[in-house]
Amino acid sequence: MALTYKEQFIKFMVENGVLTFGEFTLKSGRKAPYFINTGNYKKGAQLAKLGEYYAECIKSNGIEGETLVGPAYKGIPLAVATAIALSNNHGIDLNYCFDRKEVKDHGEGGLFVGKQLTDGEKVIIIEDVMTSGKALREMLPKLKQAADVQVAGMVISVDRMEKGLQSDLSAVQEVYKEFGVKVYSIVTMADIIAAIEKGVIEGKEYLAKMKEYRAQYGV
Repeated sequence: MALTYKEQFIKFMVENGVLTFGEFTLKSGRKAPYFINTGNYKKGAQLAKLGEYYAECIKSNGIEGETLVGPAYKGIPLAVATAIALSNNHGIDLNYCFDRKEVKDHGEGGLFVGKQLTDGEKVIIIEDVMTSGKALREMLPKLKQAADVQVAGMVISVDRMEKGLQSDLSAVQEVYKEFGVKVYSIVTMADIIAAIEKGVIEGKEYLAKMKEYRAQYGV
């Protein structure tokens, strides 16, 4: 039976050492049975494949926008790779842009490189993972400073589906409640558990701990 694009992505993460299982102490202090290290993406072939998964997520969720925005720095190559994949694989030719860390006061100037944003433009923000929603909180004022854009959504690779330290909502739920921005993920923690159960990836020995963690911290 053919794997879904979600299952293919989970397998891709494992094969590239991005998704690993064991015991990890997270920044939050929680001890998790799995860890996602997107720093292990470092080759052109990996980035090309990543862009395809992001593009598939946008297409399958019917997210409509005119411009992809990649928050500096991790979001920049992701937005570029996604734009290429949307064009090559789906015939969808979108603009892309990314923010500067500091406003340029010479040359063409401005806060964004690439497409110069205009009022009413629909943008899709491309990021790797969402832990606290900090990247979105920093990006929204920059977007509004450039133009009165509409944020059609934000796309991330993995939704940990984990409640925050100060709330029973996940970071994804919090940003929707606070800003009305819907966050779409290529996969969720529930998808990862299902992939182990189905034998898509190895890791049945971690299944019980994955489910315990989900029961304790999940939303």
